[in-house]
Amino acid sequence: MRSRHVSTVIGASADLVYDFVSDPGNLPKWAAGLASSEVVRRGDDLLAESPMGTVTVRFVPRNTLGVVDHDVILPNGDTVHNPLRVLPHPEGAEVVFTLRQLAMSDAEFDQDTRTVEEDLERLRALF
Repeated sequence: MRSRHVSTVIGASADLVYDFVSDPGNLPKWAAGLASSEVVRRGDDLLAESPMGTVTVRFVPRNTLGVVDHDVILPNGDTVHNPLRVLPHPEGAEVVFTLRQLAMSDAEFDQDTRTVEEDLERLRALF
């Protein structure tokens, strides 16, 4: 199983970026790979329409460490854990997303990487 870290530096404070990224209502604004429409809350769970179909998303509780990890429960019932960090950076904030290949083919993993890169670029452009 391979893993990759995809990151971008955003010219805004880590606190400001964390507040935006950790708000599930903002997912459709930047995370097209996960949420292509408005996010619906069901208790602590979030339902989102994704390119894979309807997924359930569960974020870790808000924290002071910049951790925005989240589990995505796919339509087939599989759960994918997504490590996501917002870190202070000399130029503002660095957002780091860790991808894991798991059962994906190399081509699927490469496409997943490109999707996350596009999502992080969209996030950077919002600031």
